[in-house]
Amino acid sequence: MSKEVSEEPEQQQHGKDYIDPPPAPLIDWGELKLWAFYRALIAEFIATLLFLYVTIATVIGHKKQPGLCDGVGLLGIAWSFGGMIFILVYCTAGISGGHINPAVTFGLFLARKVSLPRAVCYMVVQCLGAICGVGLVKAFMKNPYNRLGGGANEVASGYSNGTALGAEIIGTFFLVYTVFSATDPKRNARDSHVPVLAPLPIGFAVFMVHLATIPITGTGINPARSFGAAVIYNKDKAWDDHWIFWVGPFVGALAAAAYHQYILRAAAIKALGSFRSNPTN
Repeated sequence: MSKEVSEEPEQQQHGKDYIDPPPAPLIDWGELKLWAFYRALIAEFIATLLFLYVTIATVIGHKKQPGLCDGVGLLGIAWSFGGMIFILVYCTAGISGGHINPAVTFGLFLARKVSLPRAVCYMVVQCLGAICGVGLVKAFMKNPYNRLGGGANEVASGYSNGTALGAEIIGTFFLVYTVFSATDPKRNARDSHVPVLAPLPIGFAVFMVHLATIPITGTGINPARSFGAAVIYNKDKAWDDHWIFWVGPFVGALAAAAYHQYILRAAAIKALGSFRSNPTN
């Protein structure tokens, strides 16, 4: 008896109660009246602007120095994208959730983490921020920007549109899957004794995907990034391939949301079990 009494507080100390948070309402017009909502939009706009400014400037700077030992190289470009996501998600997570990517916003909307009005507004300000960020790069580096491709996403020579689309789908799936895993409240409750900084694995996911897909598409996995670069660069090739950088990320985000919610979290099985256990059914 004394042993059981002594072990119970220990279990309570190491355990942590968990309740699934309720899904966000599909449409919540009330949040449009809150300053916190507009503060989140401003945070997403500025974060995406900074993200595009630093990363596209890195791409242009690399192309200005084509020698083997000059510039940051492809590894440096991957670090630029991954590092900026780590920094900006860390800075904005407590304000807007740190999406900085319409595909991430779309995946979280499908999982009912954000409402439809918030998701649409996030995507709009992310695209506007991306345009402004790339515009700053062109203003500061006009001649090399126009001469070296503007950092726009295009299907590389030797690869088909189908290959590029597949690379974007898989890359975005990996990113959004990481976002779900790193921010899963159940995991945080279960592993509360393990300190996990969510922006770190998200930034590393972006870094790893860039290493794999820069030679194929320049790596989109972020429709705002691709859209901002295409708008400012405004060349036919960039626009001809542009659909890939919306369809691929959105399909990848859809697959990641479904995988996390219905396979890893087994939401469908839980719902069915709850239905069967209800005595009124």
